[in-house]
Amino acid sequence: PAPAPPPGPRPGPPSVPAPEPGPAPGPLRPLPPWRARCASAAEWYLRAAAVLNLVAAPVAPFRDRVQRANSGEYFTPVLMTAGFTAALFAGLLAVMLRRRKRAAWIVATTVVGLYTAVFVLAMVLLPEDRAHPFNWISVVLSLGLLAALVLGRPAYRVRGQHGNVALGLWVLIGGSVVVTTLGAVLVRLASPGETPPSWGASFLYASLRLFTVSGIVLDTGIDLAGWVDLTLNILGAALFLLVLRVFFRSPRGRVRMGDEDERRLRALLERQGERDSLGYFALRRDKSVCWSPSGKAAVLYRVVFGVALASGDPVGDPEAWPQAIEEWRASARANAWVPAVTGASEQAGTAYGRAGLKALEFGDEAVVEVAGFSLEGRSMRPLRQAYNRVRKSGYRVVARRHRDIPPAELEDLVRLADAWRHGRTERGFSMALGRLGDPADGDCLMLECRDENDRVCALLSFVPWGGRGLSLDLMRRDRESDNGLVEYLVTELLLSATRGEQAVDRVSLNFAMFRSVFEQGGRLGAGPVLRLWRSVLLLFSRWWQLESLYRANAKYQPAWHPRFLLYERSSELFAIVAANAAAEGFVTRPRLTGPKLPWTRD
Repeated sequence: PAPAPPPGPRPGPPSVPAPEPGPAPGPLRPLPPWRARCASAAEWYLRAAAVLNLVAAPVAPFRDRVQRANSGEYFTPVLMTAGFTAALFAGLLAVMLRRRKRAAWIVATTVVGLYTAVFVLAMVLLPEDRAHPFNWISVVLSLGLLAALVLGRPAYRVRGQHGNVALGLWVLIGGSVVVTTLGAVLVRLASPGETPPSWGASFLYASLRLFTVSGIVLDTGIDLAGWVDLTLNILGAALFLLVLRVFFRSPRGRVRMGDEDERRLRALLERQGERDSLGYFALRRDKSVCWSPSGKAAVLYRVVFGVALASGDPVGDPEAWPQAIEEWRASARANAWVPAVTGASEQAGTAYGRAGLKALEFGDEAVVEVAGFSLEGRSMRPLRQAYNRVRKSGYRVVARRHRDIPPAELEDLVRLADAWRHGRTERGFSMALGRLGDPADGDCLMLECRDENDRVCALLSFVPWGGRGLSLDLMRRDRESDNGLVEYLVTELLLSATRGEQAVDRVSLNFAMFRSVFEQGGRLGAGPVLRLWRSVLLLFSRWWQLESLYRANAKYQPAWHPRFLLYERSSELFAIVAANAAAEGFVTRPRLTGPKLPWTRD
């Protein structure tokens, strides 16, 4: 049975879940083994074609021979053209087929069917083609691939995002206009004669070259250098692959947690919240939830760039974690999402590892135990001096739970926090709540730094971590105020906790990515690879404050708790890193939307 919700309604606006745009999550009916093997055979053929084309394309003699063969006495198997476009096309189809997407199966079967029909027709009508033994090999391979796709059709059950076809057509039409115009301008600029060709002839040449990658075009009377034709072909191939990628988009996963989900999660956090310092961040309302059948555990995630990105540990009883993880993975499989986890602890990483995910340590969380904190000692001298300097300047700290702050005053604090962001994107996903001043978060602690004129100059907000812990959520400061206000607030919180003024035993501060690299890479005797990796991270720190976060946390001499990135396949790491960066606010996701067409659905 599901845990009983706490009494009383949750304040705040109700959350209405939108309809899920993909198939319902859950276990799919198992395929017969022979159909699964047929589907795997088709995928492996496309992978092999992609690799062979990619390897053979730079080798000019081999590439020229393949092109002469396809236009001469024999033909090569389907998608074996020794070209980069064919390599990218075959590779994209292989990836989408592995994710069991119905649209990819339709495209692959159509292309292979057309190729095979042409090959068979040539063998029937042209005796010279039947005389060449290599043509029989090509026909057999093409027929085998077509048979594998047809017999493996039941494996491809994942439908794409509603509106993919309409958006793909919009991208095709708009992209064709853009690249054709660019091509016409390039033709006129690169024309060797004194008088450039007319705009009509330039548009015709660019259109033919863009949409006939093989290079066969009508005689337009225009003679250009080879690099111009290559540029036009690359633009056409890029547009073609972009349209395919839009057709293959996965469902977005718009179902968010509702009021009942949030009440159940809060009940779990009351009983199990001590386990994970990031547990309260599971209450972000831009996340979806997968419950275990018993209702004792849940995995919270958000779909970004086709990645079902879970954050932190599963909420609830660790004994029910495997069932919740399996529900989450089943939902990812049913929608062709890439499963990934960011910010998992070692215990959760072990649970996800048993489910088939691999772990990669990518940073540490700084946790300060109040009982062991003190400003005494030589190592704490910089922090002690900064704290005393700010305190002597007349600043003071006001600490209140959100529920104890008058509504009008809380609104002013929220306005200040937004203003001090200076229009930048709100960052945070796995270790940020993403809202301030919500009535449902009355247990959160607000620290205000006020000057001698009682003006608020800095803010810190902490979310609960079990009964006697806090986890840093929001950190804002007026740039025109003195330096060191944030350190002053954190230090005052820890000192007040040691004096018993705050019922707090431990405080989780910022997350430091690649902390071990910064710490060990600067030591005497560090290896060349570690020093190089540290230099690269220092370069990126100019934009993303990687090193400064580590230095800021290290001042308090915290205990470092490793956090892990979980993934299923190494080939998906790039997509996972991009999704993680977008979710955390480091990368702004582009909005690609087309016009509303009559046959599309919301």
